[in-house]
Amino acid sequence: MRSRHAPTHPYQDDTRGPRIQKVLAEAGVGSRRACEAVLAEGRCTVNGHRIDGLPAWVNPAEDDIRVDGRRIKAPESNVYVMLFKPKGTLATNADPDGRRTALDLVEHPSKARLYPVGRLEMDGSGLLLLTNDGAMANRLTHPRFETQKGYEVLVGGKVSDAELADLRRAIFAEEAAPSAPGAAPAVAGSTARRPQLVVLNRESGRTLLYVEFRERRNHDLRRVMQMIGHPVKKLRRVRLGPLQLKGLQPGEWRELTPRELSALRAEAFATPQERARRKEREPAARKPGKGKKRAVRTAPEGTAARGGRRKSSRAQAAERVQARWAEKQRQRATSTAPARPAGSARPARSARSRPRDQDRLD
Repeated sequence: MRSRHAPTHPYQDDTRGPRIQKVLAEAGVGSRRACEAVLAEGRCTVNGHRIDGLPAWVNPAEDDIRVDGRRIKAPESNVYVMLFKPKGTLATNADPDGRRTALDLVEHPSKARLYPVGRLEMDGSGLLLLTNDGAMANRLTHPRFETQKGYEVLVGGKVSDAELADLRRAIFAEEAAPSAPGAAPAVAGSTARRPQLVVLNRESGRTLLYVEFRERRNHDLRRVMQMIGHPVKKLRRVRLGPLQLKGLQPGEWRELTPRELSALRAEAFATPQERARRKEREPAARKPGKGKKRAVRTAPEGTAARGGRRKSSRAQAAERVQARWAEKQRQRATSTAPARPAGSARPARSARSRPRDQDRLD
């Protein structure tokens, strides 16, 4: 929100420091937009000069900055907190409906104004980073910086290797390299990781998966798993970049160790050249060798796409997932309704086998 007239205050030199609305927001006056409204109303002074318009740059370590006559607090030191968010808790600063938020679980001694880095759905649990470092939060959440996130996902039923291969193509982008079935997740601290979906454990009636990707695809995962008859029962984030969820119980929190913070900064503030070198260190994903001709793939008879265009691997995987789901539905329908021999009468039900009125479910 900018003033309609040219400002007359002497703080229009952008070499003095950060913008004044950023300093006010970091001091806890309010959000960036709320601080701009405070400045537009003329309620802020710097060294006795009223700020009558934007832009304005200040030196928070030397300038006397006041709002409504009260001097703002000195700049806070950065705080980094790892929280094990329990299921049913919102990853937000405040909720108008009064539901419990992640910030209600953290009482930091510094009283710093923390906010969650990224989103973690209400039905999910696991690692949630809280900080007051805006630059770090932007680096970790912006898709351009490709921060990896890892999840443990418990689904109903036994997921076969064939279904797993289709899920990789349906969930991940086409350029993502599929991992081999049963491959172990990336080791701690590794920055060269590809999107992957692997099986950690198979039991009767359920399967534990490990999913890792750069983009937010939780809803895609839930939708596709539900479509093929394996609904998601539990989703827990266990990794954020180089950070791993360990040493905490649901609802507990701790500050990052110096080693964790150093690794997080190295990944978040990596230069484009460093990120490119990390990608080069990743294993090759079926890339043709230099000077070799790419093999020409021919579609099977009767599978040509409309207009002569070949369908993408992701679209083909989605069709296979839908076909498997339809086949399961047909098998379920035929198994629940066995055919009776021709001419045979329906067996009579005894009075004992008939459900009584009080046993029926509405």
